[in-house]
Amino acid sequence: MTMIYAAATTPFQRRVYDAAQKIPRGMVTTYARLARHIGCGSARAVGQALRRNRYAPRVPCHRIISADLRPGGFSGQTGGAALRRKRALLRAEGVLFRAGRLADARQMFDFR
Repeated sequence: MTMIYAAATTPFQRRVYDAAQKIPRGMVTTYARLARHIGCGSARAVGQALRRNRYAPRVPCHRIISADLRPGGFSGQTGGAALRRKRALLRAEGVLFRAGRLADARQMFDFR
């Protein structure tokens, strides 16, 4: 699943985007798990790379959620229309949230 990235895409962003593409439809992972998978100690850095994702939906950044199993942010926003869009994309894939958190822990993807 090799992807051609624009020259402005940094090597770090490429690592994040390549890892995000491994998350199957109907599954999610956390920013922290993705960070660990690529050898990065900062979930926040992963979030910043995803904020700049210009390759959606091929790089499915909507499948990355917060460590507390809440949806987290989307397109650099933590509420409003952006977050509604993230939840709608996940709902269309069968990922639901109850009381604001991931409803089914079996939908948590773990990189192996």
